[in-house]
Amino acid sequence: MTAILVSKEKNMSICTFFGHRKCCKDIDDILAKTIIELIGKGVDLFYVGNQGDFDRKAISILKKLSVEYPDIKYFVVLAYFPLNKESSEFCSVYPTVIPVGIENVFPSYAIYWRNNWMLDKADFVVTYVNKSYGGASKFAEKALKKGKKVINLADKNNLLSE
Repeated sequence: MTAILVSKEKNMSICTFFGHRKCCKDIDDILAKTIIELIGKGVDLFYVGNQGDFDRKAISILKKLSVEYPDIKYFVVLAYFPLNKESSEFCSVYPTVIPVGIENVFPSYAIYWRNNWMLDKADFVVTYVNKSYGGASKFAEKALKKGKKVINLADKNNLLSE
């Protein structure tokens, strides 16, 4: 089922994710460890897109961790309304949300608009950025400029930055 609106409750800490469409295969353990550490720091709401490998890894880990940590919530934030059988089935397996306002956005701009929406809501941003170009790189840089706490899993020296 797809929700249309999620409001931030008081004292809720939010994390979102940005990573390259293609990402390394051996990132699952460090991604899971990072999410668990964020839960320990009070993060209880996670927003993730659904466009690439990094997003799929984050979704899978969040689904597993939501059983172990029942107080956390996670949502796959859709850039497009589910119009076919495949996307409808995806929405029946994972909790999804469509940001209010995205219905007015031209389709070629929808992912960018959705990513801005997630970034605006987030306190923490977990990234996998190992290139200086592309959407993930741009949003990681934008997150830093906005003063978000950014954790780049591609940089082993930058785990849980303050």
